[in-house]
Amino acid sequence: MPVGIPGVRRRTISALAASTALAALLGGCASYDTTTPRSARAAASGSVSGDGTAAQAVDCRKASCVALTFDAGPSRYTPKLLDILKQQGAHATFFMLGKNHVMKYPDTVRRLVAEGNEPANHTWTHKILTEVEPAEARAEIERTEDAVERISGRRPVLMRPPQGRTDEDVSAICKELGVAQVLWSVTAKDYATDDSELIRKRVREQVKRDGIILLHDIYPGTVPAVPGILADLKEKGYTVVTVSQLLSPARPEPGRVYKP
Repeated sequence: MPVGIPGVRRRTISALAASTALAALLGGCASYDTTTPRSARAAASGSVSGDGTAAQAVDCRKASCVALTFDAGPSRYTPKLLDILKQQGAHATFFMLGKNHVMKYPDTVRRLVAEGNEPANHTWTHKILTEVEPAEARAEIERTEDAVERISGRRPVLMRPPQGRTDEDVSAICKELGVAQVLWSVTAKDYATDDSELIRKRVREQVKRDGIILLHDIYPGTVPAVPGILADLKEKGYTVVTVSQLLSPARPEPGRVYKP
């Protein structure tokens, strides 16, 4: 999702960029291995513990879990989203942008952590990490790590690369910085529509056990879709968790790429 580009032009560019990224991934251009949540859990031993937030521990080896994630915020819509999550007893992972979001809405960052949601990293300015020099890629990740920790007291252990584009060099940087990478299995393409019912329908049709749902808390149609999404997930028997809860008892491994 490009940042700082107004209106329809921004959405058009976003859709094209997302399509290009998806085509690259499906075309086999990605030079990295991925780990599923299921295989991460299977390789781990011990009991399930919390993810460091106030969220209750959930054993996704037994429960049918899905992780709810939001990218590119926080924004003016995020407090309403937090109200919904709190009312429904659900928690999500927020992959936040640093410069124009974390720094603009520090109270929201503090609140989402205090209410049991998981803070995560979506870089400082949404630069494509595979297209910049290693030092710049490192700064994009590290500046957001530092900002979130300074504001909330929690240092993210998860990072979502913009457009899902990563490679071995980015993975090496993430390993040095102590963050795992998280991709997704469900996208409502809410960057291209404000139709809340369509967003809800797309999630409902794609979701499966151990899925990671990608939404954005920066678009006007997304937050109004969340109550319906949560209702659909409950009806299907899913437990909504954070990404770290989905992986537990495994702990996110720095540098590793997790994808359902």
